[in-house]
Amino acid sequence: MKPLTATVRLQFHSDFTLDDAVGLVPYFARLGISHVYASPILKARAGSRHGYDVVDPTRVNPELGGEAALERLVAALRQHGMGLILDTVSNHMAVGGADNPWWQSLLAWGRRSPYAEFFDIQWHSADPLLAGQLLLPFLGSDYGVALRNGELPLTFEGDAGVLQVAHYEHRFPICPLDYPRILRHSEHPQLRALAQRFSTLSASADPLEDALALQAELARTVNAGASLDDALAAFDSRSEDGFKRLHQLLEHQTYRLASWRTAADDINWRRFFDINELGGLRVERAVVFEATHAKLFELIERGLVDGLRIDHIDGLADPRGYCRKLRRRVDSLQAWRPLEAAVEHVPIYVEKILGVDEHLHADWLTDGTTGYEFMNQVSLLQHDPAGEVPLTELWSTVSERPEFAEEVRQARHLVLNASLAGDCESVAQALLQVARDDLMTRDLTLGAIRRALQALVEHYPVYRTYINAIGRPAEDERFFQQALLGARQTLSEADWPLLDQLEQWLGGQPWRRLPPGRPRKHLRHACVRFQQLTAPSAAKAVEDTAFYRSARLLSRNDVGFEAERFSAPPEQFHNEAQRRLRDFPDNLLATATHDHKRGEDCRARLAVLSERGPWLASRIEHWRELAAPLREALADGPAPSPGDEMMLLQTLLGSWPLDLDLDDQTALRRYAERIRQWQQKALREAKLRSAWSAPNEAYEHSAAAYVDGLLLDRENQQLRKSLADAAQLLACPGALNGLVQCLLRMTSPGVPDLYQGNEYWDLSLVDPDNRRPVDYASRRASLDASTPLAELLEHWRDGRIKQALIAEVLDCRQARPELFRRGDYLPLSVHGRHADKVLAFARLGEGERAIVVVPRLASELLGSASIPLIPAHNWDDTRLVLPFAESPANWTGLFASRAVSPSRELLLSAVLAESPVNLLIQQS
Repeated sequence: MKPLTATVRLQFHSDFTLDDAVGLVPYFARLGISHVYASPILKARAGSRHGYDVVDPTRVNPELGGEAALERLVAALRQHGMGLILDTVSNHMAVGGADNPWWQSLLAWGRRSPYAEFFDIQWHSADPLLAGQLLLPFLGSDYGVALRNGELPLTFEGDAGVLQVAHYEHRFPICPLDYPRILRHSEHPQLRALAQRFSTLSASADPLEDALALQAELARTVNAGASLDDALAAFDSRSEDGFKRLHQLLEHQTYRLASWRTAADDINWRRFFDINELGGLRVERAVVFEATHAKLFELIERGLVDGLRIDHIDGLADPRGYCRKLRRRVDSLQAWRPLEAAVEHVPIYVEKILGVDEHLHADWLTDGTTGYEFMNQVSLLQHDPAGEVPLTELWSTVSERPEFAEEVRQARHLVLNASLAGDCESVAQALLQVARDDLMTRDLTLGAIRRALQALVEHYPVYRTYINAIGRPAEDERFFQQALLGARQTLSEADWPLLDQLEQWLGGQPWRRLPPGRPRKHLRHACVRFQQLTAPSAAKAVEDTAFYRSARLLSRNDVGFEAERFSAPPEQFHNEAQRRLRDFPDNLLATATHDHKRGEDCRARLAVLSERGPWLASRIEHWRELAAPLREALADGPAPSPGDEMMLLQTLLGSWPLDLDLDDQTALRRYAERIRQWQQKALREAKLRSAWSAPNEAYEHSAAAYVDGLLLDRENQQLRKSLADAAQLLACPGALNGLVQCLLRMTSPGVPDLYQGNEYWDLSLVDPDNRRPVDYASRRASLDASTPLAELLEHWRDGRIKQALIAEVLDCRQARPELFRRGDYLPLSVHGRHADKVLAFARLGEGERAIVVVPRLASELLGSASIPLIPAHNWDDTRLVLPFAESPANWTGLFASRAVSPSRELLLSAVLAESPVNLLIQQS
């Protein structure tokens, strides 16, 4: 098998199955991919488009073709020496509905179920209404209303003999111990006899096993003609007696049915963020770890899977412990793999959002992250610091919104008191218990703890820290102290002593210093719950709220980005590259993912605006003036608001299709539909004038009408033409930025990851737009064509130039794997008139050398060129200075360009004469 040199991320679902990928393997091999990197393939909820809603982790998803299709895909990969990396989710699985057998068992049997400890449930609630029950916030209306309206009918599932309450797609099983309550209302003697037998289950040595036998007998009896209709009719809640009976039956279950609106405040089990249909797993428990990973371990041992990507690592109780345990298990399986599938190492990657100046902990024993931080590093490099002031002033003047840091704080406050209020209260209650375990702190009140906790979380600068038995790791201390400082500035001095107490409880006083017993258990529980609160609050506040409220420049708003940072110098990019080579040389390098807010080339185009701040300000003013007739005055303000309008205009500039014909109404309508879909999501995520929980239909309708009017109405041709012209002005320098980003991803320390289809230009928007079907037929044809560079540049808009660059560089990586995997990274000095417009570095290996040269912030140098190639004479005397000794060898560039003669200085006018970016390989 080839070494891991490049991956391609594929999103599998019912319309793109494992067998569909089989036919693409030869194409990926020719492109230079070494490993396919697959979205989750274990059995997910029917119709899932992403695979993270797993309902059965013991099976390969039949919608994707099942295990047989997986074997066919791996066989095709092996024919080309390629491997398979698999995405998996350890934090949660799909709940609700009727398709998760573990969850259904839990609902039927409660704490008697073998899966009761699989899910992260707090059975001991302070709410007397729950009294040891599991809150199920799945009803479309209030419980009493749903009951009165007959929306919770008692039904019988004839195949398994299960009595259950139905509510749309949901099925809530009745505990078999309560079947006698129902069957006694039947006039059929066999059913009444079964009622008596069910009543003896509570005395059974194995009630679950005996119940299965009785349920099977019940199914046979009913299927043989015994009618349950009279028994079910007795629980018809549309009658007075039926209402009482069904309510009493449900009150006796281990769950309490409730409106979906109760989840935010009353939920007593951990979810994935605030999604009721995704329940948190306690994978830190050995039995859960083994049960949820058994199929993965089998696939690794059989040689079908060659690496793992762990989704949402920060949701786990103990990410470090989990990763180390997983590493030991995976390493132990390698000796059992078939000889033809033998590998030296099975990489493990974690999906981890890193904050400002945060780095992945080395002692987790992983191979790195999925590469969001690299995407951010490239973006920072491509933003001109000169644009920060004018664009900040423009956004502030137009939108009247606060600075980004304050947007985040406000958003955290919102989610902590809305969608995550129940989670926050759970942590406050856990801390209250810690306080009451000590005479010195038992007078601390829940209200005071709640205030201090919220202030601390509102100022948390990272997703989470990693408190363990010996306290806060040294790497995390500055982040915790930063949060404390922010909280002190928010709270009155009267609450500062409580902050000092939180500093002690949350890692300052390691729980292992306490003697074994309840106080130690309570402290550990509080620390774990706190860390499982900060991560979702960060995600919901930053990615899913602030990024849709703040639009100084949208290219700085994406998953894993430090939006408060506008730009960074080349030195920072070099420093991070050297650190990555030292600590995580096989870290994935991504510039696009299935979760990104904007496609990689959309961001690259928008970054050009950082070089043209005053120009954008004048254009925004002009467009808003032309668009005045499209705005509508609503009771709660103009629609769209100035901020939403500016965000829309930036989105149009970044995503405007390169081939869009303003006279093609069909193409305009397709584009308008994409923009409307993005806009609805943006408005609801912002939670300012609309929200998912309470859509403002009037505002959304007006905003959508604005989009349609702008893009489709004849009377707005001037505005539409002006926007199109502006997008075209940005397109060429944006494409140059895209090629730079592409080359850096493939040559920096780490493993380049290509997102499906992005070998052509990617001007997509947030999902589902970035998960549209890929036209692989055209990509295969263009790769086979071997078109000359000059022709590719002339027709750059079709994306073939980007594909050719990828193929050329990945071919070079496969020919010299060790040079790019472990070769030294050496920043190169640039001198001359435009030295600040260049980034260059060398990769140095045993007897091998490569030089990477790319322009940056160079739209002015590009000028009015119609192709993304800076005219050679524009570089003037700009030159690279090589620090190593001269060699008689020549340096050969991309696309078999002419060799560069050996010299201690290389002129940019020669290095970038024919290719927009270059990778020079020393030929001995």
